[in-house]
Amino acid sequence: MELNKECLKKQIDGVNYPKYDVCKVIEETKKNPIWLHFGAGNIFRGFIARLADDMLNKGLCDKGIIASETFDYEIITDIYDKCDNLTLIASLSATKEPEYSISASICEGVCASDYSRLKEIITNPSLQFISFTITEKGYSLKDINGNYTAFVEEDFKNGPTKGKHAMSVVASLLYERYKVGALPIAVVSMDNCSHNGEKLQASINDVAKHWEDNGLVEAGFRAYLNDESKVTFPWSMIDKITPRPAKEVEENLNKLGFTNISPITTTRHTYIAPYVNCETAEYLVIEDKFPNGRPALEKVGVYMTDRDTVNKVETMKVTTCLNPLHTALAVYGCLLNYPSIASEMTNNELVNLVKGIGSEGMKVVVDPKIIKPELFLKEVLEERLPNKAIPDTPWRIATDTSQKIPVRYGETIKAYIKNSDLDLNDLKYIPLAIAGWFRYLLGVNDKLEVMELSSDPMLNVLKEKLANINISDTDCNLDDILSNKEIFGTDLTKTPLANKIKEYFLSLIAGKDAVINTLIKYVK
Repeated sequence: MELNKECLKKQIDGVNYPKYDVCKVIEETKKNPIWLHFGAGNIFRGFIARLADDMLNKGLCDKGIIASETFDYEIITDIYDKCDNLTLIASLSATKEPEYSISASICEGVCASDYSRLKEIITNPSLQFISFTITEKGYSLKDINGNYTAFVEEDFKNGPTKGKHAMSVVASLLYERYKVGALPIAVVSMDNCSHNGEKLQASINDVAKHWEDNGLVEAGFRAYLNDESKVTFPWSMIDKITPRPAKEVEENLNKLGFTNISPITTTRHTYIAPYVNCETAEYLVIEDKFPNGRPALEKVGVYMTDRDTVNKVETMKVTTCLNPLHTALAVYGCLLNYPSIASEMTNNELVNLVKGIGSEGMKVVVDPKIIKPELFLKEVLEERLPNKAIPDTPWRIATDTSQKIPVRYGETIKAYIKNSDLDLNDLKYIPLAIAGWFRYLLGVNDKLEVMELSSDPMLNVLKEKLANINISDTDCNLDDILSNKEIFGTDLTKTPLANKIKEYFLSLIAGKDAVINTLIKYVK
């Protein structure tokens, strides 16, 4: 049985199906949409669209979502269209059997090139909000050197309706909504990055300012964008792992009776399937600023709150309870050839390493009140990281580590420096994680075999700074990196951590198997 509308007529045991009239919801959504989403990938299908499904199943709303893709149109043509916009979701727990469901809340898939259809949607007074999962890079208008990209420069000159960058397309659509009466709307980033709403707002305003300066839009448009009675850019925090489609999940779905669901790789290198496999743990916290109303998201597990609380939840997660642990497992997992994050959690030294990092961070953790940091950390350590059903790899998590270090470890280090009751000398596991990252950057694993490094905008610069260091060296100078405030948030050479990191690093490069031996030596 293929995944399309026909499969809804003959239901398979062991699969949860929509409890609402799918055709009626599609009709109502296309006629009077309330929710437009940009970014049609796995986190959207496996979490955000499923929240809409939950609301529909509970009778909390009668409309679904219209999804648009700005980067890879084959997601729409080869997955969405093929499956009549349905998604098979496999929810994978560390302790329970997988749960399978079909989500039908996505009522239409639109390529961003179909501007006329997007214009119809954005100018409809019924539309309450636009949301995004386009990754943090999707908001950036500039290259690594701080210059506007060629595409963006063209968009500045060409003005609305001709945009190529995602932010230009969205700015153009908001201009269309402005022209039909300055209709209210919320513009909500749901991407996994700090201050996401601020980033989104800044990029949209940047585009609008250049258009205004070039005489392509009137000044009233920017006033509209910055009038919170009309347009808001709520902040949010999202947390749910939706890794690449897993072969084991596909095989299980085949056994249930689903066919023709194998993943595809698009010409833009997106690896995607009609199904999404994801962990059961999930968190979505959103600043409750919706000038045109919103559906009852709080009744399906979303925390609707104020901006300060969103920021505190984000800080708790990325500086203490999850992301610092993930980064440590990523670099050491690559060095020790572990195929998955979950498999690393069978190694006592690695388990104690991340427990130690969590413990060090808990001394300065930001408590958001709506979620208990202790319980969040416990869930991460005992359920989420050891979940063998989630095939997330150290190599994937190690991507862009230089960009993550300032927040994941730098914030805790700065908090220790500021707190007169705490001593930097007490930090043991965080410096060991940093030393492990330096060892990873040498590009050979613990068996001294060449290994592929994950992409990172600073990779070439960092490798060059470590180029004179060899395995078995008994001395080295790391000050050029350790003094970099952009990487660590502070100059570590002015702290006792520099010598500690150097001590660990020299132990890690002592020879073959030095990495595991160092962990055994220093992790209790």
